[in-house]
Amino acid sequence: MQDDALLEEAPKIRAVRDDGDETLSPEVDDELATAESPPASSDPVLQDQPRPDEARILSHLQTLGKLTAADLARARRLALDAGDFLLPMLVRLGLVSERDMAEAMAAVLQLPLVGVASFPEEPVREDLFTLRFLKDARVLPVAERDDHLEVAFANPVDDFVVSAVGMAADRPVKAAVALPTEIESAVERLYEKVEEAPEEAEADFSDFDEEDIEHLKDLASEAPVIRMVNQLIQRAVESRASDIHIEPFADELTVRYRVDGILKEVDAPPVRSTAAVISRVKIMAKLNIAERRLPQDGRIPIRIQGKELDLRVSTVPTMFGESVVMRLLDKESVRFDLDALGFDGTPRKRLHDILEQPYGILLVTGPTGSGKSTTLYTALSRLNTEERKIITVEDPVEYQLPGINQIQVKSSIGMTFAGALRAIVRQDPDIIMVGEMRDLETARIAVQSALTGHVVLSTLHTNDAASGVTRLLDMGVEDYLLTSTVNGILAQRLVRRLCPKCRESYRAVPELAGRFAHISGVQDSVDLHRAVGCDACNGTGYRGRLVITEVLLMSEAIRKAVLDHATATEIRRIAVEENMETMYQDGLRKALAGRTTIEEVLRVAEAD
Repeated sequence: MQDDALLEEAPKIRAVRDDGDETLSPEVDDELATAESPPASSDPVLQDQPRPDEARILSHLQTLGKLTAADLARARRLALDAGDFLLPMLVRLGLVSERDMAEAMAAVLQLPLVGVASFPEEPVREDLFTLRFLKDARVLPVAERDDHLEVAFANPVDDFVVSAVGMAADRPVKAAVALPTEIESAVERLYEKVEEAPEEAEADFSDFDEEDIEHLKDLASEAPVIRMVNQLIQRAVESRASDIHIEPFADELTVRYRVDGILKEVDAPPVRSTAAVISRVKIMAKLNIAERRLPQDGRIPIRIQGKELDLRVSTVPTMFGESVVMRLLDKESVRFDLDALGFDGTPRKRLHDILEQPYGILLVTGPTGSGKSTTLYTALSRLNTEERKIITVEDPVEYQLPGINQIQVKSSIGMTFAGALRAIVRQDPDIIMVGEMRDLETARIAVQSALTGHVVLSTLHTNDAASGVTRLLDMGVEDYLLTSTVNGILAQRLVRRLCPKCRESYRAVPELAGRFAHISGVQDSVDLHRAVGCDACNGTGYRGRLVITEVLLMSEAIRKAVLDHATATEIRRIAVEENMETMYQDGLRKALAGRTTIEEVLRVAEAD
């Protein structure tokens, strides 16, 4: 809804407030009804101070903590340079999310905020507006009533667009606010098939020579493609996704988000845009878009919704194009804290005991995506003091830790784990972290470093803690060196954390309750929790993840078993006899506490 001041500037606007009061009457203009684009703005931001409505919306955002003064100054400068409106610029730069901006506009202007559920199934008054006008102005006619036309605006502060709609309509206009991306999707769904022939739309993305790299660059630099990729990333952030998977197939382009460890398919761009979307991601990651036969890796530093994100990009060639995976690393929200990760009880105490050792090796094992790196970063944060020099060798460096020297592996120029380790030991470190023990050479240098008085932290890919011992023996590490240097091995998995707002308690059946007897002390009466689903968890019943773990300490009995080349099963049996709590038992304890479900525990850990 427009202010009185803005209504004076645009005398031909007619708008209806929620209470039904009408303002000034419009004159219907036949030329505007078929306008190809919205009327030109008369220098919308060529002044240092925002207009009254803009100022109120900006103040509202700052009051809610959604916008900082520094971000506002940056956006105002860029908006002035571009001759654009300030509010859309804030969203375009990722300084304010689309939803936060729409909610602020609706609250300040006293307009309803409408969503997809309120959008029409069929086009409304398609004779009034061209497809180009609706797309450029981000306007969607929602419903035609007897006495007015309901219209959703992405930017109701733009009085020129509101004026154009009012002059084109033959009845009063009732304004509402909607998210720009939702308006764009609805306009494409409802009006594109009317305005554009399918073959013409196909030509936009598909009718080009694959070998023409310059054309591919131009295609990936077009505004619709840039907007599509930005929307994919922004929606992933809003969904709390850790990874974005873009997968081309013969007749479709599939996009999936990994949220709390589970992949979920989402709305994807049309298949005709496959080459353009993938090329856009590669350009952002500074990859070679001409190379489509070999895997490539890159990264994209980006700012979304006021957050500094680091996207790790991986591409691999497939039958129908390049598959792209982007891992989202939120530098600001990650917490290197054992409590936040879910460490408690016996495993936490054992980990503390290992970290207090003056030298030796701590190994963290688990499959890809089980949180090994985060656990190591948390351990380093605990060990990071003024008296200690810490150096890491990683591939890649996921998070930058203050006070720690981090080295990025670059195999293409010979900077391998082993090569970097040789140089590190001459840097007089106290603590060394090796991203992964991939080969015998790296393992041997790490063992030698531990023998000479260093604390060494590293990871292995094994299923449980006991298998870490046999894996090192299989790699060729001598058994006497292994028993002399390894202090402990931690194995872990990630389970989804129950949403605290909607979880539901239930009485477990006796057969299931028996599994908890050693924890609860009760044989047939155990209360557990199940996932339900609410708005806070996007209907999944889960929000976030926590770790379940087992920590094996290198005791004298286990050292003797290693020297006797015992199997992993035998080593595990000895560790359990020495009160090692297994991952399964740790998971049961957390399920009993209502932090996760028994289904999640059984999904990632084998029952003992």
